[in-house]
Amino acid sequence: MLRPALALLAAFTLLTGLAYPALLTAAAQLLFPFQANGSVLPRDAHPAGSALIGQPFQDPRYFWGRPSATAPIPYDGRASAASHLGPSSPALAEAVRGRVAALRVADPGNEAPVPVDLVTASASGLDPHLSPAGALYQVRRVAAARGLPATEVRALVERHVEPPLLGLFGAPRVNVLALDLALDALEAPGVDAGTTEAEEPEP
Repeated sequence: MLRPALALLAAFTLLTGLAYPALLTAAAQLLFPFQANGSVLPRDAHPAGSALIGQPFQDPRYFWGRPSATAPIPYDGRASAASHLGPSSPALAEAVRGRVAALRVADPGNEAPVPVDLVTASASGLDPHLSPAGALYQVRRVAAARGLPATEVRALVERHVEPPLLGLFGAPRVNVLALDLALDALEAPGVDAGTTEAEEPEP
């Protein structure tokens, strides 16, 4: 009885522990190499970050993403979490007021309503996307900081709007890192667009 049991153990170890994972890995690398390797977006042939995890851009020449609730490092994949603050929380109301004030200071004269996703964190704390409204709100500041026509920056945002999945699931969204990398590719006289103030999360 022991020999058949050991034979089955060895067979299923090879099948489910080696052959099956190897097959799935090979299929993923062949069919979906971008996703299988972390959805990494490049800048000058070097990894700039993953399209699946936000980054804390602070330079006014870049679009800023949603606030992150991970602490102490923003967008820390090891600490994915929400703030756990409800709509009636005084702490949340105070945080939102502070974020609205910071956006107003960064873009004086912009009296448009601040989109809610620019001042509230997502459930994961890692959201790499903004609503189109959240990105368009920042066009004026980014264009002024880069010396670019606002119409050109707005058109760039509109080209980066991703539709709902299959046209049905979710809402239109903009990947902030992809948008900022495309922004760096624009030519702006007198502006060095090759640097960023984003702080990379620790691995």
